[in-house]
Amino acid sequence: MQKVEGLRSKLRKGRAYRREDLAQWSTSIDRHLSQLVEEGILKKLAQGLYYVPKPSAFGPTPPDENEVIKTYLKGDDFLVVSPNYYNSLGLGATQLYNRKRIYNHKKHEDVKLGNKVYEFRRKPKFPKKLSREYLVVDLLNNLKYLAEDEQMILENLQKNIDTFEAKTLQANAQRYGTIRTKKILQQMR
Repeated sequence: MQKVEGLRSKLRKGRAYRREDLAQWSTSIDRHLSQLVEEGILKKLAQGLYYVPKPSAFGPTPPDENEVIKTYLKGDDFLVVSPNYYNSLGLGATQLYNRKRIYNHKKHEDVKLGNKVYEFRRKPKFPKKLSREYLVVDLLNNLKYLAEDEQMILENLQKNIDTFEAKTLQANAQRYGTIRTKKILQQMR
């Protein structure tokens, strides 16, 4: 009983933890994890991944999405992208998607973390932060996989190309774009 208290004292509300990280504070980690889950101190997100719920007026809340992804990947070198973000570009994209892609350097798989499925995609290069220009490049890279009218998106991009910073758009296309994306943007100059 004493040892589970030692583990409990290390836990922080709103944080996500890997089993292997918690094992250093317990001599019987699996039994202690089961006990803490049963007590509601910990919630299980996935195999070997847990979080400490944060209390709120509406009940316990899960940790921040970035915290979960950071813990899962064991680092913060990733970029979260959703096809829903394309709707903000003003190019006629209106579909809503129930998925997020996590560009990273380690994993390439679909993983359920808690009640959400994330598409982890290994990419050699991606920016640290999202920009409108990067979203245009990502939209064009993924256009054939979307439920949007491809021709309408391309026509709207042609009409609105001046609303994007030209040098930044070109730099993003050169660094992150597929051959097709580079050709499309080259023709729109």
